[in-house]
Amino acid sequence: MKKIILLTALVALSTALRLSAADGKELYTQQCAKCHGADGKGAGAMGKRLGCKDYSDAKVQDALKDDAAIKAVKEGVKDKDGKEVMKATEGVSDADAKAMVAYLRTLKK
Repeated sequence: MKKIILLTALVALSTALRLSAADGKELYTQQCAKCHGADGKGAGAMGKRLGCKDYSDAKVQDALKDDAAIKAVKEGVKDKDGKEVMKATEGVSDADAKAMVAYLRTLKK
């Protein structure tokens, strides 16, 4: 009986993680790709103009901590002079922000 309960819990967790990753991709595509690019390289016209980092680069991703990325999604980013360089993503929950960052992590090469 304990094995069945454990197996059921593992299947449920696995399903939830897959759904979260799918949601993260959809949210990233809707909210982030126009600047950061579908591939995370930030190489499009808007990304170049804004100086977006290449999030497909393992070194860039390693330097980015999840809590900082989630904060950037939820609160936006300002430069050292206080000028807004990335707007906050309005209406995202903590779970949505985490899912977006989790998807961003999949772009690392």
